[in-house]
Amino acid sequence: MQTNFTPEQLTDPSLKEADSILRKCVHCGLCTATCPTYVTLGDERDSPRGRIYAIKDMLEQGRTSRPEISVHIDRCLSCYACMTTCPSGVDYMHLVDIARQHIEKTGTRSAKDRMMRSALAAIVPYPRRFRLALKAAPLGRRLAPTLRRIGLHELAAMTELAPMATGKSARFSGPGTAETTGARTGRVILLAGCAQQVLRPEINDATIRLLARGGVDVVVSAGSGCCGALTQHIGREQEALMSARRNVDAWAKDMARTPVDAIIINASGCGTTVKDYGHMLARDPTYASEARKMSALTKDISEFLTGHDIGPPKRWSSIKVAYHAACSLQHGQRVTHQPRTLLKNAGFTVVDIADGHLCCGSAGVYNILQPKIARELRDRKTANIKAQRPDVVAAGNIGCISQLQAGLDIPVVHTVELLDWAYGGPVPTGMENLKQYATDVPQPRRAVDDYISV
Repeated sequence: MQTNFTPEQLTDPSLKEADSILRKCVHCGLCTATCPTYVTLGDERDSPRGRIYAIKDMLEQGRTSRPEISVHIDRCLSCYACMTTCPSGVDYMHLVDIARQHIEKTGTRSAKDRMMRSALAAIVPYPRRFRLALKAAPLGRRLAPTLRRIGLHELAAMTELAPMATGKSARFSGPGTAETTGARTGRVILLAGCAQQVLRPEINDATIRLLARGGVDVVVSAGSGCCGALTQHIGREQEALMSARRNVDAWAKDMARTPVDAIIINASGCGTTVKDYGHMLARDPTYASEARKMSALTKDISEFLTGHDIGPPKRWSSIKVAYHAACSLQHGQRVTHQPRTLLKNAGFTVVDIADGHLCCGSAGVYNILQPKIARELRDRKTANIKAQRPDVVAAGNIGCISQLQAGLDIPVVHTVELLDWAYGGPVPTGMENLKQYATDVPQPRRAVDDYISV
């Protein structure tokens, strides 16, 4: 693609980066076939190719963002399916971030839109605030039809997505170290996250149990918090960078005391962002080097487990699992086969879902800010899941879990919860009625060494 930035414009690092990205696009249109919003809406302006043209024009002209452009940028899910498809290697992920930041700085939004975005940025990344907000959800759910009638669709979606009841209390909460009681084979840092530890704290508990049984010490660093994905995806760059710097500082302190083998992420949306810290902080001389180091160490929990021996399963089951590949995992991180392999090795029957490359509509807070499109995508995904007639759905991202559970009457759990159960942990919440279909593997009364004499 030919660009027309002026020399003065190219002194801006963001515009220089955008120019480099835009020049790789060859207008082939292959991305349209895998773009969820184009597949759903059929509008070229809601395809990656259409958005690239709009972003190019907006940035080259240096004009204030207009609603006729921002509405289509806002509809982008940041699922990155287009990047998996693109034969030219267009870095759409960073291009759309640059566009969002430009819109946030120069655009004019409605009072309702500003209010919703500010509320989400001020509440969701902070677990205490988020817990308090969820306590008001039952009242809001009763008011949802009224909110929708008066045009507050986003607020109605927010209340309906909130869980009917608060989740279990975390067994392992707060900063600290969960030390293995067996032979130590590794040491990792775990990002506890923000929304996940409120909506389903069982995921962190399962991760810590599974790793500790496999000989891995798990550290949750004091001072770490939200990864910054939420604010990054709504164009609030400085808030996202503050989150990234805070985590880098917290992890660096722990790593200075004792080296770690990896930084483990069990929410794939967070993992995509943390793996990008090296890029996000590349122009910060104070943090650039440490951020690259943290990104290189970051692994999704399924990546780490694939390369770490946690022993044989403790129980097998006839349970049929439909594996939902979160976009941030399969497109953002290019982690594709590991979760399926782990589940199969743990004794589960694993089936794939038709159109598995298409987003479920969660996409961080997209299902709140764009509820109509998100609901259409969810209904498409859940229809494909139901066609497989599974007993349970496994996913690697809390947003997907919440989104899919709202459209299904079978349990939706994290992959690591199933693995924890297979390797000796408790039955995942919501799967209690499936416990009868699992059988404990008989354990020998004597160790192998007992049969060997010197």
